[in-house]
Amino acid sequence: MSIRAALLVVGDALLDHDICGRVERLAPDAPVPVVSDTRRATRPGGAALAACLAAADGRPVTLVTALGDDPASATLRRLLAGRVHLVELPLTGSLSSKTRVLADDRPLLRLDDGDGRTLESTRQACQAVAEASAVLVADYGRGTADALRDPLADAAARVPVVWDPHPRGRQPVPGVRLATPSSSEAQAFARRDGEARPGGELHAAAQDADRLVNLWRAASVAVTLGGRGALLSHGGTPLLVPSPVTAEGDACGAGDRFAATAAGLLADGEIVETAVRGAVHAATRYVAEGGAGSVNVTPDPAAGPAETEPTDDALRTAARVRAAGGTVVAAGGCFDLLHAGHVALLQAARRTGDCLVVCVNSDASVRRRKGGGRPFVPVADRVRVLRALECVDAVAVFDEDTPERLLAELRPHIWAKGGDYARTPLPETPLVESWGGQVVLFPYLDGRSTTGIAERAALTPSTATPARRRR
Repeated sequence: MSIRAALLVVGDALLDHDICGRVERLAPDAPVPVVSDTRRATRPGGAALAACLAAADGRPVTLVTALGDDPASATLRRLLAGRVHLVELPLTGSLSSKTRVLADDRPLLRLDDGDGRTLESTRQACQAVAEASAVLVADYGRGTADALRDPLADAAARVPVVWDPHPRGRQPVPGVRLATPSSSEAQAFARRDGEARPGGELHAAAQDADRLVNLWRAASVAVTLGGRGALLSHGGTPLLVPSPVTAEGDACGAGDRFAATAAGLLADGEIVETAVRGAVHAATRYVAEGGAGSVNVTPDPAAGPAETEPTDDALRTAARVRAAGGTVVAAGGCFDLLHAGHVALLQAARRTGDCLVVCVNSDASVRRRKGGGRPFVPVADRVRVLRALECVDAVAVFDEDTPERLLAELRPHIWAKGGDYARTPLPETPLVESWGGQVVLFPYLDGRSTTGIAERAALTPSTATPARRRR
């Protein structure tokens, strides 16, 4: 099992409640909808949700937040037990909580309770920030980031710090690696009173991001654009990272999912551009899989940290999409020297369903099939490259020559293969059809193959002079 880098989350925790039901009539005494057949759910919110999402990625997470002696704080402690390591700050008043009333999964009303604010920092909290190797600040404007502002400024000078701001909070400390406001938040922070804003959403977001890079003295700002993706600026020409697909669903918590993923990838050593691409992908998948409603709210202290093997993540992804009534698509292969033919196949396969799981031969499996000189690229690197593709939701690795055992666990609705298999019987076809699945062939880009690329590379003379021969 691989363990991802640890992450410190600093911010204002909330307690979230959902009351979900259906509406079929109006109340007789007022023209308001009657919500019936209700079911209730309670889960961590705010910085606590961001911490839980980061922990679900398979990394050790410490959460620094303010909690009190009120019932909401006690409930949140119970929900966080076994998920994250908690460093508490003193809270004045009661923990803030919000209750959403939803009909057919669409919000009708929200109720906010609790006016608690962080009272002060503690020595333990300051030490946690000082020792952190990466930090996510989830600022909901209730004082936690303010109480630790000086230690956070010191941290931003030495380690990756991602700052998810809130209009009720202060601006990020100087030097953060990445700030992640939404388009409306960026507009509120960047706009000068009475200033005209010509152009469309992208033009406005680019102007806001560029201004905030300078105003906040941030290394970069990513303005999230909902279903359109995110716009990343280092000051200058921005980079637009589009969503891989259009996701319909509950967007509550999508900003926390974005920030938690970006911070985790930076903690793992990725560059900002890669972290933002991964964050857009994760936020899109989060919404497609049900948003906040898909967050597991039943902690199991005995379960230990989440598994981080790619196959475990793939099985969980397939199970979530299937449970939500979506279509699971799988594709398989060695994917040694990933080329345009592979990418075209995977993009086409993803468009046919709600998630794409790529099944990859292990190194031993590739050697048995292709010979002793293969693979050219070890499986860990092949998995990493595939995960970076916007069209890929998860990757699974199998050791056998063919993926039947893995397919039996994934049970995809569609098994995608390249058109070069049109005249070749596939041994996995009867298995896929046994649960009602379908094997689908997609057009193959002619002339693209790993073997061909390798042969051409071997025939290309090197123009470099080996260092040991230089005089």
